[in-house]
Amino acid sequence: MTRTRVRRRIPAEPAKRPSPPERTAPAESPEPADPPAPAAPSQPADEPVRTPTRLVRARRLPARARRLVVGRARHARARRWPQWWPLPACAALGLLVGGVYGLVRAPQYTATSYVIAVPGNKADTARALGFAQAYGRVATQVAVLADAPVWARVPVATLRSGVRAETSPDAPMIAITATSSRLDRTADMANAVSRTLIAYAERTRRDTDVRLVPFSRAIDPAAPASASAPLSALVGGCAGGLLGGLALLARPRRRPDPAAPPAVPAPASAADLQGVR
Repeated sequence: MTRTRVRRRIPAEPAKRPSPPERTAPAESPEPADPPAPAAPSQPADEPVRTPTRLVRARRLPARARRLVVGRARHARARRWPQWWPLPACAALGLLVGGVYGLVRAPQYTATSYVIAVPGNKADTARALGFAQAYGRVATQVAVLADAPVWARVPVATLRSGVRAETSPDAPMIAITATSSRLDRTADMANAVSRTLIAYAERTRRDTDVRLVPFSRAIDPAAPASASAPLSALVGGCAGGLLGGLALLARPRRRPDPAAPPAVPAPASAADLQGVR
């Protein structure tokens, strides 16, 4: 009798479907880090740290763009006017004004006549000197200028404004100087005032015992007495330069430029680091 072996079939497990691959996010590439900004100089604890706007923006840019911004800032500072610009500007302005004034202004001519006081028989030199001083003070008064406008062919106001009398403390002499813009009237004005002054002193001779005599007549001037255009320009330039120098001394000092980059401290050596530790 034979035995038969019965094999049991083990049911096979159902095949599992492969799960779909998980989707992973792509790895992000690390961004290049900005180069470190230069360290600012140490400031006291009392003062807040003020960083210019240009430097703040420049630190956020790459190194090449930062160099470009700083270079433009330096170029802008170099294009500014120098601090001493008022000196040549005022000198040039004064030179121009003086030259224009010398060209526009009419030339002035002067002529001078001299009168001397002579004492009488009973008077001395000191008396003549004293009356010479007195006559010099009243030479341009209306009471003395009687017929002078007729002889000089000018109004009384012109004689009073254009004629002056000067005396000397050492000699009994009176200098009568006339100034006018017309060459042909200058000598006539001085001689007319001298003539009327002599006539006035002759009327009071009995009371003063001093008389006036002509010493030198005035003649027409050969050249104007006023400054020429080049001389006026030179004087104007000197005055303008002086004002410009005073303006430089009086102006307030310029504040430090906020766009200037701070100084970068030097790297510390190994010996310094060991000493700190």
